[in-house]
Amino acid sequence: MNRWGNLWMYGLLLAIALIMLFPLLWLISTSLKSPAENIFQFPPQLLPSQPTLANYVRVWQTNPFGRYLFNSTAIALLTVGLNLLFCALAAYPLARLNFRGREVIFSLIVATIMIPFQIVMIPLYILTVKLNITNTYIGIIFPAIASAFGIFLLRQAFASVPKEMEEAARMDGCSELGLWWFIMLPAIQPALMTLAIFVFIGSWSDFLWPLIVLNRPDLYTLPLGVANLAGTFSLDWRLIAAGSVISIAPVLIMFLFLQRYIVPTDAGSGVKG
Repeated sequence: MNRWGNLWMYGLLLAIALIMLFPLLWLISTSLKSPAENIFQFPPQLLPSQPTLANYVRVWQTNPFGRYLFNSTAIALLTVGLNLLFCALAAYPLARLNFRGREVIFSLIVATIMIPFQIVMIPLYILTVKLNITNTYIGIIFPAIASAFGIFLLRQAFASVPKEMEEAARMDGCSELGLWWFIMLPAIQPALMTLAIFVFIGSWSDFLWPLIVLNRPDLYTLPLGVANLAGTFSLDWRLIAAGSVISIAPVLIMFLFLQRYIVPTDAGSGVKG
Protein backbone atom coordinates (compact mmCIF):
# COMPACT_ATOMS: atom_id res chain seq x y z
CA MET A 1 0.00 0.00 0.00
CA ASN A 2 2.86 2.31 0.82
CA ARG A 3 4.49 1.58 -2.55
CA TRP A 4 1.29 2.42 -4.44
CA GLY A 5 0.92 5.58 -2.36
CA ASN A 6 4.43 6.70 -3.31
CA LEU A 7 3.73 5.86 -6.96
CA TRP A 8 0.61 8.03 -7.01
CA MET A 9 2.48 10.85 -5.27
CA TYR A 10 5.37 10.80 -7.74
CA GLY A 11 2.94 10.59 -10.64
CA LEU A 12 1.03 13.62 -9.38
CA LEU A 13 4.23 15.60 -8.82
CA LEU A 14 5.44 14.67 -12.32
CA ALA A 15 2.15 15.81 -13.85
CA ILE A 16 2.32 19.13 -11.98
CA ALA A 17 5.94 19.62 -13.08
CA LEU A 18 5.03 18.99 -16.73
CA ILE A 19 2.13 21.43 -16.54
CA MET A 20 4.41 24.09 -15.04
CA LEU A 21 7.17 23.46 -17.59
CA PHE A 22 4.94 23.23 -20.66
CA PRO A 23 4.91 27.02 -21.45
CA LEU A 24 8.71 27.10 -21.26
CA LEU A 25 9.06 24.00 -23.44
CA TRP A 26 6.60 25.43 -25.98
CA LEU A 27 8.53 28.70 -26.04
CA ILE A 28 11.85 26.94 -26.72
CA SER A 29 10.22 24.71 -29.32
CA THR A 30 8.67 27.67 -31.12
CA SER A 31 12.00 29.50 -31.23
CA LEU A 32 13.58 26.51 -33.02
CA LYS A 33 10.87 26.01 -35.65
CA SER A 34 11.23 26.97 -39.29
CA PRO A 35 8.61 29.09 -41.11
CA ALA A 36 7.24 25.96 -42.78
CA GLU A 37 6.04 24.51 -39.45
CA ASN A 38 2.74 25.38 -37.80
CA ILE A 39 3.36 26.65 -34.27
CA PHE A 40 -0.34 26.70 -33.30
CA GLN A 41 -1.30 23.16 -34.25
CA PHE A 42 -3.23 20.98 -31.80
CA PRO A 43 -1.99 18.93 -30.13
CA PRO A 44 1.17 21.04 -29.99
CA GLN A 45 4.35 19.59 -31.43
CA LEU A 46 7.13 20.21 -28.92
CA LEU A 47 9.86 18.60 -31.04
CA PRO A 48 10.47 20.65 -34.21
CA SER A 49 10.66 18.52 -37.35
CA GLN A 50 13.36 20.80 -38.77
CA PRO A 51 15.04 22.56 -35.81
CA THR A 52 16.97 25.69 -36.75
CA LEU A 53 18.85 28.51 -35.03
CA ALA A 54 18.01 30.95 -37.79
CA ASN A 55 15.47 32.74 -35.61
CA TYR A 56 18.13 33.49 -32.98
CA VAL A 57 20.59 34.68 -35.62
CA ARG A 58 18.04 37.00 -37.23
CA VAL A 59 16.89 38.47 -33.91
CA TRP A 60 20.47 39.07 -32.76
CA GLN A 61 21.57 40.62 -36.06
CA THR A 62 18.56 42.87 -36.62
CA ASN A 63 18.20 44.17 -33.04
CA PRO A 64 20.82 45.40 -30.54
CA PHE A 65 20.27 42.48 -28.17
CA GLY A 66 23.89 42.69 -27.09
CA ARG A 67 23.22 46.21 -25.79
CA TYR A 68 19.95 45.09 -24.19
CA LEU A 69 21.80 42.26 -22.45
CA PHE A 70 24.49 44.64 -21.16
CA ASN A 71 21.86 47.09 -19.87
CA SER A 72 19.88 44.40 -18.07
CA THR A 73 23.01 42.88 -16.54
CA ALA A 74 24.39 46.21 -15.31
CA ILE A 75 21.05 47.32 -13.89
CA ALA A 76 20.36 43.97 -12.20
CA LEU A 77 23.83 43.74 -10.61
CA LEU A 78 23.73 47.33 -9.35
CA THR A 79 20.23 46.79 -7.98
CA VAL A 80 21.28 43.62 -6.16
CA GLY A 81 24.37 45.26 -4.66
CA LEU A 82 22.57 48.37 -3.43
CA ASN A 83 19.58 46.38 -2.18
CA LEU A 84 21.75 44.03 -0.14
CA LEU A 85 23.75 46.93 1.29
CA PHE A 86 20.84 49.12 2.35
CA CYS A 87 18.59 46.29 3.50
CA ALA A 88 21.39 44.80 5.62
CA LEU A 89 22.19 48.20 7.14
CA ALA A 90 18.52 48.77 7.98
CA ALA A 91 17.81 45.24 9.20
CA TYR A 92 20.77 44.93 11.59
CA PRO A 93 19.74 47.59 14.13
CA LEU A 94 16.12 46.46 13.92
CA ALA A 95 17.22 42.96 14.92
CA ARG A 96 20.19 43.41 17.29
CA LEU A 97 20.02 46.91 18.82
CA ASN A 98 17.59 48.05 21.50
CA PHE A 99 16.13 51.50 21.02
CA ARG A 100 12.77 53.15 21.54
CA GLY A 101 10.28 52.65 18.74
CA ARG A 102 12.13 49.76 17.14
CA GLU A 103 9.07 47.51 16.82
CA VAL A 104 6.91 50.38 15.56
CA ILE A 105 9.43 51.21 12.83
CA PHE A 106 9.69 47.57 11.83
CA SER A 107 5.90 47.20 11.72
CA LEU A 108 5.56 50.28 9.51
CA ILE A 109 8.21 48.96 7.13
CA VAL A 110 6.53 45.56 6.87
CA ALA A 111 3.12 47.22 6.35
CA THR A 112 4.41 48.87 3.15
CA ILE A 113 4.62 45.42 1.54
CA MET A 114 0.84 45.57 1.13
CA ILE A 115 1.03 48.79 -0.93
CA PRO A 116 0.91 47.98 -4.67
CA PHE A 117 3.66 49.48 -6.80
CA GLN A 118 1.04 51.11 -9.05
CA ILE A 119 0.04 53.40 -6.18
CA VAL A 120 3.54 54.82 -5.67
CA MET A 121 4.50 54.69 -9.35
CA ILE A 122 3.33 58.21 -10.20
CA PRO A 123 5.01 59.89 -7.18
CA LEU A 124 8.21 57.98 -7.97
CA TYR A 125 8.10 59.12 -11.59
CA ILE A 126 7.57 62.74 -10.56
CA LEU A 127 10.52 62.42 -8.18
CA THR A 128 12.78 60.99 -10.88
CA VAL A 129 11.81 63.86 -13.19
CA LYS A 130 12.54 66.43 -10.48
CA LEU A 131 15.91 64.77 -9.82
CA ASN A 132 16.61 64.70 -13.57
CA ILE A 133 17.48 61.01 -13.55
CA THR A 134 15.11 59.78 -16.24
CA ASN A 135 16.83 57.94 -19.11
CA THR A 136 19.61 56.83 -16.77
CA TYR A 137 20.56 53.64 -14.97
CA ILE A 138 20.04 55.43 -11.66
CA GLY A 139 16.48 56.29 -12.64
CA ILE A 140 15.70 52.62 -13.22
CA ILE A 141 17.46 51.44 -10.06
CA PHE A 142 16.14 54.19 -7.79
CA PRO A 143 12.85 52.53 -6.66
CA ALA A 144 14.59 49.21 -5.90
CA ILE A 145 17.65 50.25 -3.87
CA ALA A 146 15.85 48.93 -0.77
CA SER A 147 12.75 46.85 -0.18
CA ALA A 148 10.50 46.11 2.76
CA PHE A 149 10.67 42.40 1.96
CA GLY A 150 14.47 42.50 2.00
CA ILE A 151 14.55 44.29 5.36
CA PHE A 152 12.06 41.80 6.78
CA LEU A 153 14.02 38.78 5.50
CA LEU A 154 17.40 40.00 6.73
CA ARG A 155 15.99 41.20 10.03
CA GLN A 156 14.69 37.71 10.74
CA ALA A 157 18.05 36.25 9.72
CA PHE A 158 20.01 38.65 11.95
CA ALA A 159 17.69 37.85 14.87
CA SER A 160 18.50 34.13 14.54
CA VAL A 161 22.26 34.62 15.01
CA PRO A 162 23.28 33.41 18.51
CA LYS A 163 24.18 36.14 20.97
CA GLU A 164 27.32 34.22 21.90
CA MET A 165 28.90 35.13 18.57
CA GLU A 166 28.09 38.80 19.13
CA GLU A 167 29.35 38.80 22.72
CA ALA A 168 32.60 37.08 21.75
CA ALA A 169 33.25 39.68 19.05
CA ARG A 170 32.55 42.54 21.46
CA MET A 171 34.94 41.07 24.01
CA ASP A 172 37.63 41.02 21.32
CA GLY A 173 37.09 44.76 20.81
CA CYS A 174 35.14 44.57 17.56
CA SER A 175 33.31 47.78 16.67
CA GLU A 176 29.63 47.86 15.76
CA LEU A 177 30.42 48.21 12.06
CA GLY A 178 33.06 45.49 12.27
CA LEU A 179 30.59 43.22 14.06
CA TRP A 180 28.08 43.79 11.26
CA TRP A 181 30.62 43.18 8.50
CA PHE A 182 32.80 40.38 9.86
CA ILE A 183 30.36 38.43 12.06
CA MET A 184 26.76 39.08 11.13
CA LEU A 185 26.92 39.16 7.33
CA PRO A 186 28.83 35.86 7.01
CA ALA A 187 26.39 34.28 9.48
CA ILE A 188 23.37 35.13 7.31
CA GLN A 189 24.93 34.28 3.95
CA PRO A 190 22.02 31.99 2.88
CA ALA A 191 19.51 34.79 3.51
CA LEU A 192 21.68 37.26 1.59
CA MET A 193 21.95 34.87 -1.33
CA THR A 194 18.20 34.25 -1.29
CA LEU A 195 17.49 37.98 -1.34
CA ALA A 196 20.05 38.49 -4.10
CA ILE A 197 18.32 35.90 -6.30
CA PHE A 198 14.87 37.41 -5.74
CA VAL A 199 16.09 40.96 -6.40
CA PHE A 200 18.04 39.90 -9.49
CA ILE A 201 15.05 38.10 -11.00
CA GLY A 202 12.73 41.00 -10.17
CA SER A 203 15.07 43.56 -11.69
CA TRP A 204 15.85 41.44 -14.76
CA SER A 205 12.19 40.84 -15.59
CA ASP A 206 10.89 44.33 -14.74
CA PHE A 207 9.03 45.81 -17.68
CA LEU A 208 6.71 48.55 -16.41
CA TRP A 209 9.15 50.88 -14.63
CA PRO A 210 11.84 50.92 -17.38
CA LEU A 211 9.07 51.52 -19.90
CA ILE A 212 8.01 54.61 -17.96
CA VAL A 213 11.41 56.21 -17.31
CA LEU A 214 13.16 55.33 -20.58
CA ASN A 215 12.61 56.68 -24.07
CA ARG A 216 16.14 56.08 -25.39
CA PRO A 217 16.44 52.74 -27.25
CA ASP A 218 20.14 52.44 -26.35
CA LEU A 219 19.13 52.12 -22.67
CA TYR A 220 16.40 49.54 -23.22
CA THR A 221 16.51 46.39 -21.11
CA LEU A 222 15.77 42.91 -22.44
CA PRO A 223 12.02 42.96 -21.60
CA LEU A 224 11.65 46.22 -23.54
CA GLY A 225 13.71 44.79 -26.38
CA VAL A 226 11.51 41.70 -26.58
CA ALA A 227 8.37 43.85 -26.55
CA ASN A 228 9.87 45.90 -29.37
CA LEU A 229 10.10 42.74 -31.49
CA ALA A 230 6.31 42.64 -31.86
CA GLY A 231 6.39 45.82 -33.94
CA THR A 232 9.63 45.00 -35.74
CA PHE A 233 8.55 41.61 -37.05
CA SER A 234 4.76 42.08 -37.17
CA LEU A 235 4.07 39.36 -34.63
CA ASP A 236 6.31 36.63 -36.01
CA TRP A 237 6.05 34.41 -32.97
CA ARG A 238 9.14 32.39 -33.84
CA LEU A 239 11.35 35.45 -33.64
CA ILE A 240 9.57 36.77 -30.55
CA ALA A 241 10.03 33.36 -28.92
CA ALA A 242 13.75 33.43 -29.78
CA GLY A 243 14.10 36.86 -28.20
CA SER A 244 12.20 35.67 -25.12
CA VAL A 245 14.50 32.66 -24.72
CA ILE A 246 17.52 34.95 -24.95
CA SER A 247 16.05 37.16 -22.22
CA ILE A 248 15.24 34.36 -19.74
CA ALA A 249 18.28 32.12 -20.34
CA PRO A 250 20.66 34.09 -18.03
CA VAL A 251 18.13 33.96 -15.18
CA LEU A 252 17.63 30.21 -15.53
CA ILE A 253 21.37 29.59 -15.65
CA MET A 254 21.95 31.79 -12.60
CA PHE A 255 19.22 30.02 -10.63
CA LEU A 256 20.60 26.57 -11.48
CA PHE A 257 24.05 27.55 -10.22
CA LEU A 258 22.92 29.43 -7.10
CA GLN A 259 19.91 27.45 -5.90
CA ARG A 260 22.07 25.43 -3.49
CA TYR A 261 22.81 28.62 -1.56
CA ILE A 262 19.11 29.10 -0.78
CA VAL A 263 19.12 26.10 1.54
CA PRO A 264 19.23 27.56 5.10
CA THR A 265 22.18 26.74 7.27
CA ASP A 266 22.66 26.83 11.01
CA ALA A 267 23.88 30.32 11.91
CA GLY A 268 25.14 29.00 15.21
CA SER A 269 27.47 26.41 13.72
CA GLY A 270 30.43 28.63 14.53
CA VAL A 271 29.65 28.59 18.27
CA LYS A 272 31.55 25.91 20.15
CA GLY A 273 30.30 24.49 23.34
